Amino acid sequence: MSAMASLLFHLLCCLTVFWLLPLPSLSADPDPLQDFCVANLSASISVNGFPCKPASEVTSDDFFFDGFTQEGNTTNAFASFLTPGNVLSFPGLNTLGISMNRVDFAPGGINPPHSHPRASEVGVVIEGKLLVGFVTTNNVYYSKVLTAGHMFAIPRGLVHFQLNVGDGKALAYTAFNSHLPGAAIVPLNLFASSIPNEVLTKTFQVDAELINTIKSKFRP
Repeated sequence: MSAMASLLFHLLCCLTVFWLLPLPSLSADPDPLQDFCVANLSASISVNGFPCKPASEVTSDDFFFDGFTQEGNTTNAFASFLTPGNVLSFPGLNTLGISMNRVDFAPGGINPPHSHPRASEVGVVIEGKLLVGFVTTNNVYYSKVLTAGHMFAIPRGLVHFQLNVGDGKALAYTAFNSHLPGAAIVPLNLFASSIPNEVLTKTFQVDAELINTIKSKFRP
């Protein structure tokens, strides 16, 4: 009888563990355990976040951010500019599990294919006309042309982009369920990093000359 009771106990423990394991995946950043934790960006140690600034040093300015008031400089290769409103530029977001970006586009500008490893994304077009698209892990492509007032959603970790297909400038705001969603920008990861040419030539089935030509576009 005791052996049966022991077996049932271990079975219950296993079921409990399997039930609990998926729970962290339902959210991005962990829930805060205090009213706020304004990031101390100068701290020498950080583990999956930033230490809190002492509450006695917190001011009203820590909870306000004016970085979105100015249009971004789009004179670059992608003809777009992203202004981040994450914990690095807005320390008051630390532990809150939220952040935003402002994205400005010149005519023809693109926010190139990229992914956010730590967050899902929603966005709204404020001005202009954007083609917004993403690709699933099964290589299924979803896209739509959006205009002012239209909203979009990008599931966590999937490669996506926004392309200005209108005649004038475009502006969008995006939001994330992480105070630091991260961004893996596909062309820069591949062609502005130290990945060996042999890897890229085999991956894209092209010769080294073409890879070098592409790399030259992304060198400073």
